[in-house]
Amino acid sequence: MTTINNPETLTVSRLSGRQLMIGILVLLAAVMAGLTIGPVDIAPHRVILELLNGLPGVETESGLSEIHQGIIEKIRLPRVVLGVLVGATLSLSGAAYQGAFRNPLADPYLLGIAAGAGLGATIAITSNLGDGAGIFDPVPLAAFAGALIGVGASYMAGHIGGRSTASLVLAGVAVASFLTACQTYVLQANSESFREVYGWILGRIATSGWSEPVLMLPYFLITVVVVLRHRRALDVLAVGDEEAAALGINPRRIRAVVVIAASLGAAAAVSVSGLIGFVGIIVPHTVRLAFGNSNRIVLPLSVLFGGAFMVLADLAARTLVEPAELPIGVVTAFLGAPFFVLVLRSSRREVW
Repeated sequence: MTTINNPETLTVSRLSGRQLMIGILVLLAAVMAGLTIGPVDIAPHRVILELLNGLPGVETESGLSEIHQGIIEKIRLPRVVLGVLVGATLSLSGAAYQGAFRNPLADPYLLGIAAGAGLGATIAITSNLGDGAGIFDPVPLAAFAGALIGVGASYMAGHIGGRSTASLVLAGVAVASFLTACQTYVLQANSESFREVYGWILGRIATSGWSEPVLMLPYFLITVVVVLRHRRALDVLAVGDEEAAALGINPRRIRAVVVIAASLGAAAAVSVSGLIGFVGIIVPHTVRLAFGNSNRIVLPLSVLFGGAFMVLADLAARTLVEPAELPIGVVTAFLGAPFFVLVLRSSRREVW
């Protein structure tokens, strides 16, 4: 283990088998809770037997009725899988942004992703093009396109400002403000769609079968592979761009690749779940506090704990006010707002 002394002290270490096992067990426990708890509670051992029965060459008797089997296979399992994919992608994107920008307060929506997705979804909803369900529904497609347009505009504006990290972040703020103003204008002209638009903006993990998880899976895999491949380079970037360049790292290229991959994943997550805030801040910082601040640890564990966090947040959203359902963005904001204050205080003390 080596410690790099710089304004942001970074301890570089490898992910241990024990840490990985803890992350896997937490994720499995969250998945089991999501599958068993609800308006109809189902015994965990019966759920496990039913899942095993779906494997090729495995035949088990779960003792569940056809109705209970349908609840697991057609309702809860797709929703839990989507929650894992969305939570893992948002938390990994947040950790990647924080490593790339060396800013503990960076999150996946930094470069106009949220504002662009919100504008795209608002245009689709107010035009009565779809209801947000299914692979080819115009709402998630428009949200995804809007998110990519927001990121692209931020990059173009950032390059005009000198291609520095600061200019890119400031460009993201400016683009987000402009896109939010456009969204407000569209809403004012279509006030009858307020309820539906804000229902999407507040976030939800809802599925119409397996279409949403299938849509999300390729982008999740791309983000995981690209970001984790650069986890060592992000540790080197923590010493500063000049020092990293002296060590043979191209800071600008590494930062661009990581941010593009993280933005792509975040855009896909937003397109299927709406705007779910604070996940990219809560999970990576919890991992840092518990296991250390090296990206070799933070990035892979953010995938596991991010998926678990989203499943549990969704479980709370659909059970706290039964038979109604809270927007999941309300749950994450309730947890994330005080956590953000703690992160802000710790960043002032230069703990991270």
